[in-house]
Amino acid sequence: MSSKTKMFAEIELEILSKSHTDPENRPIVVEFIPEILALCEKFGNSGQSGFSTPYVASALTKTIEKLCLKEPISPITGIDEEWNNISDSNEILFQNKRCSGLFKHSDNSVKYIDSIIKKTQNGQCYCGSFWLNKNDYLTGNRDLMINSSQEIKGFPFEPKTFYIDVIEEEVGKDDFEMFVKDINQLKEVFKYYKMPKHLNKYFREEKLKRILNHA
Repeated sequence: MSSKTKMFAEIELEILSKSHTDPENRPIVVEFIPEILALCEKFGNSGQSGFSTPYVASALTKTIEKLCLKEPISPITGIDEEWNNISDSNEILFQNKRCSGLFKHSDNSVKYIDSIIKKTQNGQCYCGSFWLNKNDYLTGNRDLMINSSQEIKGFPFEPKTFYIDVIEEEVGKDDFEMFVKDINQLKEVFKYYKMPKHLNKYFREEKLKRILNHA
């Protein structure tokens, strides 16, 4: 006898299917009905209680979503078997098989390319570099810019993306630059990722200023 969960799913899926009669415009899930019903049957017979049902259902859906998106469901370990050698004549480089945005360089540093996404005052989101402040921009030294790609602190590692608010300004005709709106957002980033040397110096100086101002 089918579980109550499966019977409920059968009714719902049948209604969904019948309500979309256009053969050229069928619901996406119709193609996966047998697999969905099989999962519902397994779930219905697994003995979940009213307390555990939401937790287990959420764990299943999140796991399935990540696997369909080819995202890791457990931390990256960094072992040799996880890496593909994509080196060329100019650079030694390895790409992680489980997390395609993770790269290991010749100095053994490992960077995640989607560590930071910048979000402008208009709500637009971009990857790429931006400035901490206008003073850094005026130096012309682009090594002082903050990149979307940041070095991880070590393994095990779980990919995490931070959204940083920036102010986009036109600094010349058709020339735009972006500056950090709230420095405190960066502190959260670098609790998780390694802080670049030039930012480490900046935050040390800021901390010293606060200490002296309260002395």
